[in-house]
Amino acid sequence: MSARTGAPRRLGRLGSIRLSLILLAVVPSVTLAVMWGVTTNRMFSEGLELRSQTQLSRATGAMGTDATLALQRERGVSATWLATPGGSRGELAARRKETDAAVAELVGQSDAIRRAPARVSERLYAVLGSLGSLEYYRDQVDAPTDITADQALDQYSSIVDEQIHAFQELSQVDDGDLTSQAGPLVALEHAAELTSQEDARLTLAWPSGRLDEAEWAAFSQAVHTRRWLVQDQIMPALRGTAKTQVESILASEAWQTMEAVEDEVLAARGADGTGAIRIPDARQRWTAAFDQVSLRYAELIRQQTSDLLDRSAEEARGLLLTAGALSAGGLLALLLCVVLSWRITRSLSRRLTGLRRATLSLAEERLPDVVARLERGETVDVESATPPLDYGRDELGQVAQAFNAAQRTAVHTAVELADTRRGFQKVILGIARQSQNLVNMQLGKLDALERRHTDPEVLNGLYELDSVASQLRRYEENLVIISGEQPRRSWREPVALVDILRGAVGEVAEYQRVEISTDEDVFLAPPAVADVIHLLAELIDNATAYSPAPAPVGVRAAMVARGLAVEIEDRGLGLSEDDYVSFNEQLAVEPKFDVVALAGDLRLGMFVVARLAHRHGITVTLRPSPYGGTTAIVLVPHEIVVRERPENGTGTGGEGESESESESDTVRPGPAPVLSPAPAPVPAPVLTPAPTPSPDRGSRSPAASRSPAASPSPLPRRVPQTSLAAELRAEPGAAAEGDGYPDFTAERAASSLAGFQRGTLQARDEEPEERDGRAPDSARRPLTKDTP
Repeated sequence: MSARTGAPRRLGRLGSIRLSLILLAVVPSVTLAVMWGVTTNRMFSEGLELRSQTQLSRATGAMGTDATLALQRERGVSATWLATPGGSRGELAARRKETDAAVAELVGQSDAIRRAPARVSERLYAVLGSLGSLEYYRDQVDAPTDITADQALDQYSSIVDEQIHAFQELSQVDDGDLTSQAGPLVALEHAAELTSQEDARLTLAWPSGRLDEAEWAAFSQAVHTRRWLVQDQIMPALRGTAKTQVESILASEAWQTMEAVEDEVLAARGADGTGAIRIPDARQRWTAAFDQVSLRYAELIRQQTSDLLDRSAEEARGLLLTAGALSAGGLLALLLCVVLSWRITRSLSRRLTGLRRATLSLAEERLPDVVARLERGETVDVESATPPLDYGRDELGQVAQAFNAAQRTAVHTAVELADTRRGFQKVILGIARQSQNLVNMQLGKLDALERRHTDPEVLNGLYELDSVASQLRRYEENLVIISGEQPRRSWREPVALVDILRGAVGEVAEYQRVEISTDEDVFLAPPAVADVIHLLAELIDNATAYSPAPAPVGVRAAMVARGLAVEIEDRGLGLSEDDYVSFNEQLAVEPKFDVVALAGDLRLGMFVVARLAHRHGITVTLRPSPYGGTTAIVLVPHEIVVRERPENGTGTGGEGESESESESDTVRPGPAPVLSPAPAPVPAPVLTPAPTPSPDRGSRSPAASRSPAASPSPLPRRVPQTSLAAELRAEPGAAAEGDGYPDFTAERAASSLAGFQRGTLQARDEEPEERDGRAPDSARRPLTKDTP
């Protein structure tokens, strides 16, 4: 199989179309729900994290800034104390108290520091750790023993550097705009720290007026670094009021004075050229300018830090509001998508279900109804019988349109087939009617010849022709029955059971082998007479054709609880159990003409028997015979059995005539109507329904069962109407008035006696040949009569 033809099977493993529609609705809905959940969670997480970072910065950063400024001021006062020991400690104590208060607030935020991100908490814990050693360095400032003054001041610088780095980490938030705004503020704090370090070094050097090489190098590095930060980092990055304030500081006289003093100190090294660098006496100018710049620096840093924290808080609040709005909108969109998906899926599922029901209704209800109406001969309008399915103009609607075309084609084809079948039946019926007329004419002529001739040999031949013509009439009636019509033979009065049995035997080729046995004095209703005769004739003929000659075929009739039971029993080979079941199944339902057309082997006899039986509610059952052959049980319902003799006392009703068919007004018994004068009636088996059966009753042709030795023996001359009831035998003018007997002359008596003698002699001559020449018949076949 190619990939193209194999692909639908692989796709079909997904299941039904309804499952596919559900998956089409569920998968996007679940995907959208997941995306909504992830997006909502991320936005809320970002907002909450920014708010948490803002709160942490406000709690630790601002307080760290206060601690930084306090440490810078304490470092300046400590430098003054170290430069001139023995002075007043009041200002030093005040600055230390201010620093302790700021540090205490910072230490009090330990819980916030613990919840902070790892990179931030590490920096803040480093700040707290350096603050823990502050008391030791204060002691060294008060009474230097272990370290120098520069080392003590450097410890203050290291603590401040840790705080600046911690603030830098706090400023690294998820919002890139806030991070970019925090960068210049961190650089500004660093510049202020470098300026404070310059002041501390100059404060230590003012009393001596000198700087050693290392001190001057540290001072020079601080100056150049601050100037680089201000010119290259701070000024290009500042915006708005912050830039205006910084420009105002840089343009102030105090700032100019500081830079002038810095230039003088830097130039002092080149002028002196010795190990100890003499610095200019500019203490008053520096101190005054530094105090002004330091205050403005502190104010600028506090204000910018507060503004930055406010913007961060506002940004966090806006991010949370945006996340909430988008989350609500996403949830509504998700719900709308889910609702629309399910509605569309449900609509498509309902439409598919409706289309499926419509197709099933067509297949299981409308088409069978149309076929049934056509079989009843009704006229069917294709358009009204196929109401169109309207499912819109989409692909499903196109499928419905295609189905509309298919059902119209199906109904149209059924109508055409029904018309063709009716036409074919009419053709068969026309041929059968014409043949019937010819056969009836032939029977009439044969009857006239039988009346005129008295020669036994001639009568024997006429009787044979009469029997063949009767069979031919039955075959023609088979065609009429197959065409759905009824034979034209009809009766006006109920007919006696024995006459019906005789009439059926008279239409069988090997009538001489049939033994009739019945004591029932019942009659059959006129509408069923012709059909019952025909039905029994088919079964009796089948029994004689498929059982070996000269074995008798018994016909027994008796009333039972459910009606009149007629048993036709042969002594052939019988059928298999499956065959009985198959045949009984076919006999249990009303046959269709199509069954005959489509049958592998044409079982016309079975078809005729089944149609005649269902026409009058008669049950026909086949079952094994005790003799090894087959017993056909015909159960005639009470509705068509007449118990009482008709009022006219005839026992037979006149047979009606129609069109060209002119038949005797009695049942034609054929030659020798009763052929069981000697043997006693065979006891009838129990009339229980046999299992419902089927197929073939053998493979031998009926002609094979007829050997030349089985030809009928010479019979006595037939006297017309001898099979009728006594009341119907007389013809107008044929009986003497008052005696009720037919006219009988001496010539007719002599002729009859001579014929009887010749028949007796001929029978004796042929008797050995019949005994030696009879060949037993073999297999049996179903009720099929392809040949006479």
